[in-house]
Amino acid sequence: MEPTATTLKRNVTRTSAILLVVSAIVGSGVFKKITPMAEQLGSEWMILACWLVAGLLSLMGALCTAELAAMMPGSGGEFVFFKRIYGRFFSFLYAWANLVVMKTATVAALSYIFAQSFHAVIPLPELALFGGEPTTSLSIKLLATVLVVVLSVINYRGVSLGATLSRFFIIAIVAVMVCFIGFAFFIYEPASAATAAAPLVEADSGSWFSTFSTTAFFAAALGAFWSYEGWNNVGYIGEEVKNPQKNIPIALMVGTGSIVVLYVIINAAYMQVMSVEELAAVDPNKIAAVEVAAEMAGPIGALILSVLILLSTLNCTNTTILTSARIFYAVAKERLFLQYAGRVHPTHGTPANAIILQGVWAVVLIWWGTFDDLTDLLIFAAFIFYGATALGVLLMRRREPDAERPYRVFAYPVLPILFALFCLSLVFITIYNSPVQSLIGLALIAAGIPVYMYYIRRDADETVENR
Repeated sequence: MEPTATTLKRNVTRTSAILLVVSAIVGSGVFKKITPMAEQLGSEWMILACWLVAGLLSLMGALCTAELAAMMPGSGGEFVFFKRIYGRFFSFLYAWANLVVMKTATVAALSYIFAQSFHAVIPLPELALFGGEPTTSLSIKLLATVLVVVLSVINYRGVSLGATLSRFFIIAIVAVMVCFIGFAFFIYEPASAATAAAPLVEADSGSWFSTFSTTAFFAAALGAFWSYEGWNNVGYIGEEVKNPQKNIPIALMVGTGSIVVLYVIINAAYMQVMSVEELAAVDPNKIAAVEVAAEMAGPIGALILSVLILLSTLNCTNTTILTSARIFYAVAKERLFLQYAGRVHPTHGTPANAIILQGVWAVVLIWWGTFDDLTDLLIFAAFIFYGATALGVLLMRRREPDAERPYRVFAYPVLPILFALFCLSLVFITIYNSPVQSLIGLALIAAGIPVYMYYIRRDADETVENR
């Protein structure tokens, strides 16, 4: 009989952790969101300000997470923090929210975007289900399903394999993005001065104040936050990071900070090639970055960018699968979920069953729902818990002032207070603007309450029986 492994292996180095943070963030949003932002904001400077503000707020969240991650490294990230700060009930709701919508929906949405991008490069055949009308939608969902299955198998076999795959892809992706930026700023020459986009340095920096709209800026910021989503994923594999007290904070700060800079510059590059009006007019079914590449380098440029988006969504899906399964492993280890999900593979040393569970539910979401609605719910739910993390920094400083803190958040207490207030504002504004969607999100989270009560009652009954 094979021995049963009870702990995960520490295989993730500092460099791998940084690259995992970058891999978890760079998906499809930075290539697609410029079109709705251009339509909503209508100004180069407002668009760049939106990306910068969303990035700095995400960095604030990363710094708050870094303090708690350094204090309490372990599989499950915020699940570990919340259990110590708020108790088992709140930490379970966090894990449940990730299972039903936040992380599994991210996997489903990213894999679906990958399949759509693949179809744009290599057209998929039209298929019919049970004698229905032939459509490419079925082919796209089948390819998305295959992607989830293949990547789940890769991560089932070991975190080192999944991390190596992410490292290879993200280095290639960032290299192409840097080349794209260099081409836009230093090589590209418009066909005529009449069709050239106005240089950013000549924009009327004062005019946008008169047209500033809080509602439009907030709506555009939600798209930017979706593009930054995933910065906290490295905390989920704290049990597998070498020297986690030091390396997790460094990974969060360096990884998230680098992406903020990259995102602002690449969006400036888009607007160096095409005007805001041209970007706003891009067909919603097309990808703005691909249109910019086509403007710069014709069909070859469009093909290169399409392949880049394929790689980025593939990589982001892989990283999300790799890291997020650790949440379900952690909650199962606490006997608050299926014990099946809390077992470590005896050979590979991975939370193999949690990976299977996550993959199955992600496939269900691929075939079940609309992904735009799911991603909106994801952001709404995520910021409830991001705010709880910032508040947790304040509570732990007061409750355990002498506890060892390998990293202390910058500008305490101002930074965590500002981030917590922002998260609270975002949640209430979303409820006001989208009450039905918000209630669905809250209902999905609340659906975990009876599940929690069942496992608490069962645990109590088993304790009585064993006495």
